[in-house]
Amino acid sequence: MSSQDQARVSVRILEKEYFVSCPYEERSALLDSAEYLNARMREIRDSGRVVGHDRIAVMVALNLANELLKLKEREAALDAEVSSRLRRMREQVEATLERGQQLEL
Repeated sequence: MSSQDQARVSVRILEKEYFVSCPYEERSALLDSAEYLNARMREIRDSGRVVGHDRIAVMVALNLANELLKLKEREAALDAEVSSRLRRMREQVEATLERGQQLEL
């Protein structure tokens, strides 16, 4: 991908402007992400418990990392549940087919 395939996007986070390059098709997602990040950082800043942009950014990053890990755990648990249900369904189908074949004999 060449730099010609990239969009240069301006995002504003805590009143500071950043320029970020991304593929054109990801521009909207980048803007949404920046808006979400800005809102989370404002939340932490406005709570008054954390002072300084660096500390606010670290707190938001820790919160987002925690949320991501919880979602991954939930996804893994759901995957295991789906796999277990599919295995039971397959076993039931195979048992039913076996009974059906035995009746034909």
